[in-house]
Amino acid sequence: MNVRIETKAPEFLNDFGDVVRLFYGDAPVRESGEADLVLVHTVENTDNVQTDIWSDGEHTASAETVIGNVHPLEVKRLRKRGGKRALYLLLKERTGLVLPWGGLTGIRPTRLYYEGLEEGLSEAESMSRLTDLFDVAPDRADLLREIADMQRGILHPEKDEFDLYIGIPFCTTRCSYCSFASGEIGNGKLVTPYVTALIREIELTGKMMSERGLRVRAAYIGGGTPTAIPCDDLRSIIDAAQTAFPNAKEWTVEAGRPDTITEEKLKMLLSRNITRISVNPQTFCDVTLKHIGRAHNGEDTVRAYELARSLGFDDINMDLIAALPGEDTEIFNRTLDKVIELSPDSVTVHTLAIKRSSRLHEQMHVLKTVPEQVTRVGADEMINTARRRLTEAGWHPYYLYRQKYMAGNLENVGYAKPGKACLYNIGNMEETASVLALGAGAITKWLFDREKHAAAKGVDVDALRFANLQLRIERAPNVRNIEQYIDRIDEMVARKRAVIFPED
Repeated sequence: MNVRIETKAPEFLNDFGDVVRLFYGDAPVRESGEADLVLVHTVENTDNVQTDIWSDGEHTASAETVIGNVHPLEVKRLRKRGGKRALYLLLKERTGLVLPWGGLTGIRPTRLYYEGLEEGLSEAESMSRLTDLFDVAPDRADLLREIADMQRGILHPEKDEFDLYIGIPFCTTRCSYCSFASGEIGNGKLVTPYVTALIREIELTGKMMSERGLRVRAAYIGGGTPTAIPCDDLRSIIDAAQTAFPNAKEWTVEAGRPDTITEEKLKMLLSRNITRISVNPQTFCDVTLKHIGRAHNGEDTVRAYELARSLGFDDINMDLIAALPGEDTEIFNRTLDKVIELSPDSVTVHTLAIKRSSRLHEQMHVLKTVPEQVTRVGADEMINTARRRLTEAGWHPYYLYRQKYMAGNLENVGYAKPGKACLYNIGNMEETASVLALGAGAITKWLFDREKHAAAKGVDVDALRFANLQLRIERAPNVRNIEQYIDRIDEMVARKRAVIFPED
């Protein structure tokens, strides 16, 4: 379906497009031209009240927003929120769809829950605002409350602390749904020069942070699949990182692919005091694993997991994906059966997100070489089943995020047993920790004191009274291309210095 939006507020066109995609998937949204659906937006303003009105020619919906005498930046936020809310109400009436997250299009719903608490609302009042203003389902609002309970006391690092991400963008095979900056390891010719470049970036940034008295809190080596590279190379990276960034409270290595996990690599990780690893089945259905391009089967996952346990790892995560092609609730439940039997320390339940540019999108919708996904209702049933069964078995939700193009407009949730919540995941997903990110495609995100950062940028400090203005976060991305990354390490370090220490 093609959708045309006619609005007097074109600055919010992309935001309105996000609302359309809640109901119509990856439907193209445009300002002009032929379209299957035309949505017309008008605005009326009286006595500090903005009324947004949307029509599709058959249905009409409106929403009132009290603007009041507030800062212009807050006015813009309220105007956008009012326009999105009215459009959501129109499309809900038009389609009859009931969405678990209502009209929310952002990736971090917990932020809105915390925003209410910061404004002095009680937990119940903050949940009510989510359900009343944004039409969030009560069970999802309650999920946010549970997550906030798990994050209590560990949400914010100390002021001189940061988290560290190191990316190793190699895999044995590329999953058909993958959108990360990674590729198949192939003949391995890029591994050695990449490791050399990465160690240089580690050493230079480690010196930079040490000079300013900043220290690492939690470190995460991801990818790609870090264990896809030779053991000696991975050891060299870890040694360099632990020298440059000593005394982290937590070290995670995303072992990920069971077919890359060996006793040699696990013993090496233990010798380096790696505190947490992931062994990711995604599913225990071997047919599905072939559909999505994984080079292992369910038994490989069990073998790798049991080997890690036998060697002494006491903090192991498993990733699952709901709504994989061809899977129904029965198949998904069999995967949950196996996970509960194995009893890892944490379980992350993802909802499959398929971008138009992915190989899986082409396989499903163009070539039709793999089965379709379950319906919205089926995906929701999977996610709800996972929450119920994992909670009953002793895991509790501790972080959540959402992505575009997710099946059923659902969510990704990390569950952990008591004391096993991952510090890095919380700090990164909630954006409460600065993240120094190294490696090809890695994006450094640095948090600043709002007033000091605004003054440096020449921004009106009064504007900083309002939440979610993004003035407190600056980003420094590394180039995604591996060859370019290898050749431009000094530039990557300079980018970080310019963002983290703008006064230099």
